[in-house]
Amino acid sequence: MYDRLLKLIKEQMPDLDISKASENSRLVEDLGFDSIGLMMLAMSLEDEFGVHFNEVVRFETVKDVISFLEKNASK
Repeated sequence: MYDRLLKLIKEQMPDLDISKASENSRLVEDLGFDSIGLMMLAMSLEDEFGVHFNEVVRFETVKDVISFLEKNASK
């Protein structure tokens, strides 16, 4: 799951050196996501993992995303 998530992050942030990312990396401060990037990542998560965002979910770190996916992914 982690590797699949990193692949999606790299697709959204092509200039990012993904080798420096970890579960504790903050999406905005460390990886450089902005609000549009986070929205695009959420759409990619829906496609890749079969999750749906029925309410506002605030991801701060890569680990937050993984925890959400572990509980909600259908793929």
